[in-house]
Amino acid sequence: MGCLKNILRAIILTLAVVGFMALGGKEFVSGLIGNYFNPSKETMLERAQKVGDFSKINDEFEIEKAAGIMGYNAVVAEHKASGQKMFVVDSGDKDILTAEDIKSDNVEEKLYKAVSKIKYQAEDLKVTKHGTMNSYGKEVPYVKFEARIKKLPIGDIGGIISVAETKDGEARLLISANEKNKYSQLISDEFFRKIK
Repeated sequence: MGCLKNILRAIILTLAVVGFMALGGKEFVSGLIGNYFNPSKETMLERAQKVGDFSKINDEFEIEKAAGIMGYNAVVAEHKASGQKMFVVDSGDKDILTAEDIKSDNVEEKLYKAVSKIKYQAEDLKVTKHGTMNSYGKEVPYVKFEARIKKLPIGDIGGIISVAETKDGEARLLISANEKNKYSQLISDEFFRKIK
C-alpha cells in the first residue's frame, strides 16, 4: 500500500509541475530570477536611495549595482565613455574612514588599514594630492591616490577617496578609480556633485 501511495504522489506532483509550466510558470520564474539579478533602472535607483539621491546624475553615468552587503549599502556607477568607476558606500555605524582621517597627515597609514580588510588589497599605495570637491551639497576633502591592486589584472590604478556627510549627519565613503593613466578628476567631480 505504501508503494502505491508514493506512485500516486509522484503522479500528482508531475501533473502539478506540468500544469504550472503550461500556464506560464516558466516565464514567471525566469522573470523573477531575471529581475533579481538584472533589475530595471527604476529598481536600481530605488535601492540607491538608501545611500543618496542619484536622480540628478546625467546620462553619461550608469548605475551598475545598488546593494546591501554585510551591513554596508553601496552604489557602484560607471562613466560609460571612460570606464571610470565610482563607489558610494554607507557603512552604517561602522565608519571605514572619516573626514578627519582624509585631512590628517598620516592618511596613507589610515588608508592601508582600511584596505587591508578587503580581499583585493592595494600595494604601493601612495597619496599624491589633497583637495576638495562638492558632494551631498557640501564641500568635502579628498585624497588622490595611486596604487597597485593584488589579484586583479588591471594592475596600477589611480583615483580619489573622500568622505561626505549627508543632511542627516551620516558619513558616506566616496571612491572613484580607473586605470592609472585614464583617471579623470573632472569625471569624479561631475558625478559626486550631483549626489544629494
